[in-house]
Amino acid sequence: MQPLQATTDLRDEITSIFDRQRRFAPKMALTTSQERIERIKRVQDWMLSHQSELETAMYNDFRKPSAEVALGELMSVNAEIKHIVKNLNRWMRPQRLPTPLSLIGTKSHIRHEPKGNVLIIAPWNYPFALIAKPLVSAIAAGNVCMLKPSEMTPHTAALISRMVRELFPIDEVAVFEGDADVSKALLDLPFNHIFFTGSPAVGRIVMTAAARHLASVTLELGGKSPAIVDDSANIRQAAEQLTWGKCLNNGQTCIAPDYVLVHESIREPFLEAMRDCLKRMYSPDGQPVEASASYARIVNQQHFQRIRSLVDEAVQQGATVSIGGRMNEAENFIEPTVLEQVTDGMRIMQEEIFGPVLPVVTYRTLDEALSRVNQRDKPLALYIHSRNREHTQYILDRTSAGDTVVNDTLLQFGNVELPFGGVNNSGLGKSNGFFSFQEFSNQRGVMQRDFGTMKFIFPPYTDRVKKLINWAVKFS
Repeated sequence: MQPLQATTDLRDEITSIFDRQRRFAPKMALTTSQERIERIKRVQDWMLSHQSELETAMYNDFRKPSAEVALGELMSVNAEIKHIVKNLNRWMRPQRLPTPLSLIGTKSHIRHEPKGNVLIIAPWNYPFALIAKPLVSAIAAGNVCMLKPSEMTPHTAALISRMVRELFPIDEVAVFEGDADVSKALLDLPFNHIFFTGSPAVGRIVMTAAARHLASVTLELGGKSPAIVDDSANIRQAAEQLTWGKCLNNGQTCIAPDYVLVHESIREPFLEAMRDCLKRMYSPDGQPVEASASYARIVNQQHFQRIRSLVDEAVQQGATVSIGGRMNEAENFIEPTVLEQVTDGMRIMQEEIFGPVLPVVTYRTLDEALSRVNQRDKPLALYIHSRNREHTQYILDRTSAGDTVVNDTLLQFGNVELPFGGVNNSGLGKSNGFFSFQEFSNQRGVMQRDFGTMKFIFPPYTDRVKKLINWAVKFS
């Protein structure tokens, strides 16, 4: 299935629908919470009634197991929708603010008003969740939306297009499938807000395009998310959680642990625990991992070759394969692989891996581990495995990351009460629950005077006026 390119006719269609949505946006802004909830529930009902089709589409795209479709795609979208339905009426109410003494006689509040025309560009790794979650949040905030699913998962993209056609008029929500040329055609338009999930390299392109129109952006990117396992950690639990976090979706998760820093005293038991976990998860009956129905594939040949080159170069430069290492090019299969003896000069320690390959590096002191973390860009996630509270606090105080999970892996994305997002190179802006609602809203400050006046500080600035101004400064 070849991705569509942005022909002149398609560009004209994109522009035409954008203009239609811009004309409709003021009406969408006036919808009530119940009208928005009704729209959001359409997505929920469609998703749950078409679960088997979504599972089939993602299996056809990259053999994603049905359990991981339910866990990584549907559950997070359903939780987000339930949270919105429960809280939207409250979120939309004006938020009253206190009044300083110097402004007595006035009252103030914040109104959350929709930003207007929104563009959502989704990635291929969680092709349904990462378009549906921002979509329902954008609708909750009262926006009109244009969606661009990834061309790398064409079966899922086609299903998303069908869903939108069945649920919404194009004045409210429209989908455009296609390759990077289609994305470029969309980015040329003066959207009010762009929500992008993908790599930092493409995130820079999106931000540059948004800057031409001074559009706000939410960039959910990625990078090298580290895990630190100290000498007090529950070794078996840490190995189990990191194995699952690294192999879920075949390692193609933006918050997957990208490398592990393990205290040198527990290296051997940690690696042995990982071997046991891999066997239980993917070879319980002794069959090879390749035969497991619970193990997805790399999305395409391009990404397979990219990951293989990272591993091959690392091995050529002195890295050793401690676990796994088998690959099958015909199926885009990469066995769960652990590398040791890696160095910072290797490409595998400089680029996000985005696959089931995990470098394990030993350290002697926490400061040594933190030095390795802090010499890189701030990560999207940082994982700490420790039963020592002082160690945990020491790490938190001396690092910065989008989110941090202590003694577990990946769970932050599923908590709708937590802000989700990166820092600088790993992302800009936050999503999840109310944080998503805020991202798609303009927080408009409103002040109203009920009594009194400020004319006593108007010119001319006599001694009396200056005295009153100085009094206002003192009590402001």
